[in-house]
Amino acid sequence: MTIALVTGANNGIGKHIARLLAAEGMTVLAGVRSWARGEAALAEIGGDTRLLLLDVTDPASVATAAGRVDELDILVNNAGISGGGRAAGQADAQEFREVYATNLFGVVEVTNALLPALRRSASPRIVNLSSGTGSLTWSTGPNPQFDPVRAAGAMVAYRSSKTALNALTVFYAQALAADGIKVNALAPGLRATDLNPAAAAAGGDPAEAAAAAVRLATLPDDGPSGGFFSWDGSPVPW
Repeated sequence: MTIALVTGANNGIGKHIARLLAAEGMTVLAGVRSWARGEAALAEIGGDTRLLLLDVTDPASVATAAGRVDELDILVNNAGISGGGRAAGQADAQEFREVYATNLFGVVEVTNALLPALRRSASPRIVNLSSGTGSLTWSTGPNPQFDPVRAAGAMVAYRSSKTALNALTVFYAQALAADGIKVNALAPGLRATDLNPAAAAAGGDPAEAAAAAVRLATLPDDGPSGGFFSWDGSPVPW
Protein backbone atom coordinates (compact mmCIF):
# COMPACT_ATOMS: atom_id res chain seq x y z
CA MET A 1 0.00 0.00 0.00
CA THR A 2 1.37 3.38 -1.05
CA ILE A 3 0.98 6.14 1.54
CA ALA A 4 0.95 9.81 0.57
CA LEU A 5 0.77 12.97 2.65
CA VAL A 6 -0.49 16.24 1.19
CA THR A 7 -0.23 19.48 3.16
CA GLY A 8 -2.98 22.05 2.76
CA ALA A 9 -5.27 19.31 1.49
CA ASN A 10 -8.67 20.72 2.38
CA ASN A 11 -8.96 23.15 -0.55
CA GLY A 12 -7.57 24.31 -3.88
CA ILE A 13 -4.96 22.31 -5.72
CA GLY A 14 -4.12 20.35 -2.57
CA LYS A 15 -7.61 18.90 -2.33
CA HIS A 16 -7.46 17.78 -5.96
CA ILE A 17 -4.02 16.23 -5.44
CA ALA A 18 -5.36 14.27 -2.48
CA ARG A 19 -8.40 13.18 -4.51
CA LEU A 20 -6.32 11.97 -7.46
CA LEU A 21 -3.86 10.11 -5.24
CA ALA A 22 -6.75 8.44 -3.43
CA ALA A 23 -8.27 7.50 -6.80
CA GLU A 24 -4.97 5.71 -7.55
CA GLY A 25 -5.71 3.44 -4.60
CA MET A 26 -3.28 5.09 -2.19
CA THR A 27 -3.82 5.81 1.46
CA VAL A 28 -3.83 9.59 1.67
CA LEU A 29 -3.01 11.57 4.78
CA ALA A 30 -4.73 14.92 4.29
CA GLY A 31 -2.79 17.53 6.22
CA VAL A 32 -5.19 20.22 7.47
CA ARG A 33 -5.05 23.03 10.01
CA SER A 34 -8.76 22.78 10.81
CA TRP A 35 -10.43 19.46 11.57
CA ALA A 36 -13.85 20.86 10.66
CA ARG A 37 -12.71 22.09 7.23
CA GLY A 38 -10.87 18.84 6.71
CA GLU A 39 -13.97 16.78 7.42
CA ALA A 40 -15.93 18.90 4.97
CA ALA A 41 -13.38 18.07 2.27
CA LEU A 42 -13.26 14.33 2.93
CA ALA A 43 -16.38 13.54 0.92
CA GLU A 44 -14.91 15.26 -2.14
CA ILE A 45 -11.53 13.58 -1.77
CA GLY A 46 -12.93 10.09 -1.23
CA GLY A 47 -11.01 6.82 -1.11
CA ASP A 48 -8.86 5.81 1.83
CA THR A 49 -8.22 9.34 3.07
CA ARG A 50 -7.41 10.16 6.67
CA LEU A 51 -7.17 13.58 8.26
CA LEU A 52 -3.93 14.66 9.88
CA LEU A 53 -3.90 17.87 11.90
CA LEU A 54 -0.86 19.73 10.62
CA ASP A 55 -0.01 23.40 10.78
CA VAL A 56 3.22 23.74 8.82
CA THR A 57 4.08 27.00 10.61
CA ASP A 58 3.95 25.38 14.06
CA PRO A 59 6.94 23.14 14.87
CA ALA A 60 5.02 21.42 17.67
CA SER A 61 2.15 20.60 15.31
CA VAL A 62 4.59 19.27 12.72
CA ALA A 63 6.35 17.10 15.30
CA THR A 64 3.07 15.69 16.59
CA ALA A 65 1.84 14.91 13.07
CA ALA A 66 5.15 13.30 12.08
CA GLY A 67 4.98 11.14 15.19
CA ARG A 68 1.80 9.61 13.79
CA VAL A 69 3.38 8.71 10.45
CA ASP A 70 5.44 5.52 10.58
CA GLU A 71 5.46 4.83 6.84
CA LEU A 72 5.39 7.29 3.96
CA ASP A 73 6.07 7.02 0.24
CA ILE A 74 5.01 10.43 -1.08
CA LEU A 75 5.17 13.90 0.45
CA VAL A 76 3.49 16.78 -1.38
CA ASN A 77 4.41 20.13 0.14
CA ASN A 78 1.38 22.01 -1.16
CA ALA A 79 0.45 24.40 1.66
CA GLY A 80 1.12 27.99 0.67
CA ILE A 81 -0.06 31.57 1.08
CA SER A 82 0.29 34.65 -1.11
CA GLY A 83 0.54 37.29 1.62
CA GLY A 84 -0.42 40.88 1.00
CA GLY A 85 0.76 40.83 -2.59
CA ARG A 86 2.68 44.07 -2.31
CA ALA A 87 5.62 45.02 -4.51
CA ALA A 88 9.27 45.39 -3.58
CA GLY A 89 9.71 48.61 -1.64
CA GLN A 90 6.16 48.35 -0.30
CA ALA A 91 6.09 44.92 1.36
CA ASP A 92 7.58 45.13 4.83
CA ALA A 93 9.64 42.52 6.66
CA GLN A 94 6.59 41.20 8.48
CA GLU A 95 4.90 40.28 5.21
CA PHE A 96 8.03 38.39 4.21
CA ARG A 97 8.13 36.59 7.58
CA GLU A 98 4.52 35.47 7.30
CA VAL A 99 4.83 34.22 3.73
CA TYR A 100 8.17 32.51 4.24
CA ALA A 101 6.87 30.83 7.41
CA THR A 102 4.44 28.80 5.30
CA ASN A 103 6.03 28.67 1.85
CA LEU A 104 9.62 27.95 2.84
CA PHE A 105 10.23 27.30 6.52
CA GLY A 106 7.12 25.10 6.70
CA VAL A 107 8.52 22.95 3.89
CA VAL A 108 11.78 22.56 5.80
CA GLU A 109 9.99 21.63 9.04
CA VAL A 110 7.66 19.11 7.40
CA THR A 111 10.24 17.54 5.11
CA ASN A 112 12.85 17.10 7.84
CA ALA A 113 10.30 15.65 10.25
CA LEU A 114 9.12 13.08 7.72
CA LEU A 115 12.50 12.03 6.32
CA PRO A 116 12.76 9.00 8.64
CA ALA A 117 9.44 7.65 7.29
CA LEU A 118 10.37 8.46 3.68
CA ARG A 119 13.71 6.68 4.03
CA ARG A 120 11.81 3.48 4.85
CA SER A 121 10.01 3.62 1.48
CA ALA A 122 11.14 1.68 -1.57
CA SER A 123 10.29 4.60 -3.89
CA PRO A 124 10.13 7.84 -1.90
CA ARG A 125 9.06 11.02 -3.67
CA ILE A 126 8.78 14.67 -2.62
CA VAL A 127 6.90 17.25 -4.67
CA ASN A 128 7.12 20.95 -3.80
CA LEU A 129 4.38 23.21 -5.13
CA SER A 130 6.24 26.21 -6.45
CA SER A 131 5.23 28.88 -8.98
CA GLY A 132 6.35 30.03 -12.39
CA THR A 133 6.45 33.53 -10.89
CA GLY A 134 9.42 32.32 -8.85
CA SER A 135 11.48 31.73 -11.98
CA LEU A 136 14.15 34.42 -12.21
CA THR A 137 14.61 33.65 -15.91
CA TRP A 138 10.92 34.20 -16.60
CA SER A 139 11.05 37.43 -14.58
CA THR A 140 14.00 38.92 -16.46
CA GLY A 141 15.24 39.34 -20.04
CA PRO A 142 15.69 38.99 -22.82
CA ASN A 143 12.09 37.72 -23.19
CA PRO A 144 10.49 37.76 -19.75
CA GLN A 145 7.26 35.82 -19.37
CA PHE A 146 6.23 38.24 -16.63
CA ASP A 147 6.46 41.80 -17.91
CA PRO A 148 8.88 43.63 -15.58
CA VAL A 149 7.12 46.94 -16.24
CA ARG A 150 3.59 45.68 -15.70
CA ALA A 151 4.49 43.30 -12.87
CA ALA A 152 6.88 45.85 -11.31
CA GLY A 153 8.03 43.47 -8.59
CA ALA A 154 4.47 42.67 -7.47
CA MET A 155 3.87 39.92 -4.89
CA VAL A 156 7.53 40.12 -3.96
CA ALA A 157 7.22 38.10 -0.74
CA TYR A 158 5.33 35.27 -2.46
CA ARG A 159 7.47 35.19 -5.59
CA SER A 160 10.78 35.32 -3.74
CA SER A 161 9.60 32.58 -1.37
CA LYS A 162 9.02 30.35 -4.39
CA THR A 163 12.44 31.24 -5.82
CA ALA A 164 13.92 30.14 -2.49
CA LEU A 165 11.79 26.99 -2.58
CA ASN A 166 13.21 26.16 -5.99
CA ALA A 167 16.73 26.40 -4.57
CA LEU A 168 15.67 24.26 -1.64
CA THR A 169 14.35 21.65 -4.07
CA VAL A 170 17.75 21.41 -5.77
CA PHE A 171 19.64 21.10 -2.50
CA TYR A 172 17.29 18.49 -1.01
CA ALA A 173 17.48 16.49 -4.24
CA GLN A 174 21.27 16.50 -4.04
CA ALA A 175 21.39 15.68 -0.33
CA LEU A 176 18.82 12.87 -0.54
CA ALA A 177 19.96 11.26 -3.78
CA ALA A 178 21.83 8.53 -1.92
CA ASP A 179 18.58 7.63 -0.14
CA GLY A 180 16.76 7.24 -3.45
CA ILE A 181 14.44 10.14 -2.63
CA LYS A 182 13.41 12.12 -5.71
CA VAL A 183 12.61 15.78 -5.08
CA ASN A 184 11.03 18.04 -7.72
CA ALA A 185 9.21 21.36 -7.91
CA LEU A 186 6.03 22.08 -9.85
CA ALA A 187 4.84 25.32 -11.45
CA PRO A 188 1.07 24.69 -11.48
CA GLY A 189 0.07 27.69 -13.57
CA LEU A 190 -2.57 30.25 -12.65
CA ARG A 191 -5.54 28.36 -11.22
CA ALA A 192 -9.00 29.18 -9.94
CA THR A 193 -8.19 28.95 -6.23
CA ASP A 194 -8.40 31.32 -3.29
CA LEU A 195 -4.62 31.90 -3.26
CA ASN A 196 -5.14 35.43 -4.58
CA PRO A 197 -7.81 37.38 -6.51
CA ALA A 198 -5.98 37.04 -9.83
CA ALA A 199 -5.82 33.28 -9.41
CA ALA A 200 -9.50 33.09 -8.53
CA ALA A 201 -10.40 35.07 -11.65
CA ALA A 202 -8.11 33.10 -13.95
CA GLY A 203 -10.47 30.18 -14.35
CA GLY A 204 -7.70 27.61 -14.73
CA ASP A 205 -8.74 24.14 -13.60
CA PRO A 206 -6.90 23.23 -10.38
CA ALA A 207 -7.39 19.54 -11.18
CA GLU A 208 -5.14 19.96 -14.22
CA ALA A 209 -2.31 21.18 -11.99
CA ALA A 210 -3.04 18.42 -9.49
CA ALA A 211 -2.60 15.79 -12.19
CA ALA A 212 0.87 17.19 -12.87
CA ALA A 213 1.74 16.91 -9.18
CA VAL A 214 0.61 13.30 -9.18
CA ARG A 215 2.87 12.56 -12.15
CA LEU A 216 5.85 13.88 -10.23
CA ALA A 217 4.75 12.00 -7.12
CA THR A 218 4.69 8.71 -9.01
CA LEU A 219 7.85 9.03 -11.08
CA PRO A 220 9.59 5.79 -12.05
CA ASP A 221 12.98 5.01 -10.58
CA ASP A 222 14.72 6.43 -13.65
CA GLY A 223 12.74 9.68 -13.44
CA PRO A 224 14.29 13.10 -12.82
CA SER A 225 15.17 14.67 -9.49
CA GLY A 226 16.07 18.23 -8.65
CA GLY A 227 13.96 19.62 -11.49
CA PHE A 228 11.42 22.40 -11.93
CA PHE A 229 8.51 21.46 -14.19
CA SER A 230 5.43 23.14 -15.56
CA TRP A 231 1.99 21.58 -15.25
CA ASP A 232 2.31 20.36 -18.85
CA GLY A 233 5.54 18.47 -18.07
CA SER A 234 7.93 20.89 -19.74
CA PRO A 235 10.97 22.13 -17.78
CA VAL A 236 10.78 25.60 -16.26
CA PRO A 237 14.00 27.65 -16.22
CA TRP A 238 15.34 28.65 -12.85
